[in-house]
Amino acid sequence: MSDFKRGDTASWDTEQVRRSQQHRSQLAARRRRRRGINPLVYILFVVVTSAILASVGWLLMSDLCAFNRGTPKTVTVEITAEDTVSTVADKLYDAGLIKYKWFFKTFAGVAHAKDKIGMGSYELNTDMDYNALITGMRSSAGNMNAETVRVTIPEGYTVAETIKLLAKNNVSTEEALLEAAQTYQFDFNFINNDSTDISRLEGYLFPDTYEFYTNMKKPGAALAKMISNFNNKLDDDQLAAAQAKGYDLKKIVTIASLIEKETDGTDQGKIASVIYNRLEGPGDKGGTYGLLQIDAALLYALPGHTGAITNEDKAVDSPYNLYKNAGLPPTPIANPGLKAIQAALEPETTDYYYYALGKDKLHHYSTTLQEHNNFLNSGDYIGN
Repeated sequence: MSDFKRGDTASWDTEQVRRSQQHRSQLAARRRRRRGINPLVYILFVVVTSAILASVGWLLMSDLCAFNRGTPKTVTVEITAEDTVSTVADKLYDAGLIKYKWFFKTFAGVAHAKDKIGMGSYELNTDMDYNALITGMRSSAGNMNAETVRVTIPEGYTVAETIKLLAKNNVSTEEALLEAAQTYQFDFNFINNDSTDISRLEGYLFPDTYEFYTNMKKPGAALAKMISNFNNKLDDDQLAAAQAKGYDLKKIVTIASLIEKETDGTDQGKIASVIYNRLEGPGDKGGTYGLLQIDAALLYALPGHTGAITNEDKAVDSPYNLYKNAGLPPTPIANPGLKAIQAALEPETTDYYYYALGKDKLHHYSTTLQEHNNFLNSGDYIGN
């Protein structure tokens, strides 16, 4: 006989109803998910997203194409050997030439900017788009992928000595550098581009530490870099004051080169005063008659000379022989440093017309020839 009871039947029916309801709820949920979001919400989302993307795209394109950068301005950007595309982007951003560094770096990667941008000082402006900025920083001397070398040019080096040092450091060959010194057309009005003598650069290759590309195909760019550095060191007000007294830039640099070669740097102002006193003082004062009588200038005309200056040397027929020719030599005799240039622009005020080196390795100054001779005949003069 079956053990099935009425209560069991009711319990089973209730369970079946519950399961059926759950199943219908799940089916309804699936249908709702299949129906998706509200169409109005979806349209609104698309419109807002499109507007945001359009706005961002317009901002990026405006920066790329140099739109809406405000009042046009020109700035100088310096690119060094340490720079990368990332640091170049930083410099352009700081200069107000771009607004989105990450976007410029992305464009620079696509445009192979590392193969174009090189070391140098560049005049850029806010009207330049990304491509124009990269082109504006292009250097024929080399690019950011090229090898570089750091070279220190000592104060008082001549053009010839500077060229040898550059060649020794593989900036270029000595022959190519000499040719550049003779024929390169420099964009500075104080360089005589009509001359083919390397002395046209004497005094203007500023002594400093530089980063150069190695094996440069256009070594004139290396020389131009030093001349540009010289030009940037000049004080326009001081030059104007010197010109008012009859001393143009060439004369100032020539005097500075004489100062540089005549002293170790401790008494440049006094050496400058002697030079100016002899140039400007009465012709018969101390018997100088405008003769500077500077050994360093004579030695410039006697390359390779060793030992003391002799009377035979002093008889050499050369415009650099300041024992025979009054006034300044025709060109500077070396490349002076900033202290020597400052001394030439602002000499000390003294009544000295003579100086000589003592055994204490210091210059001893005299006002008259008699005082000077007394020192020369003393036991303190290094020549005794």
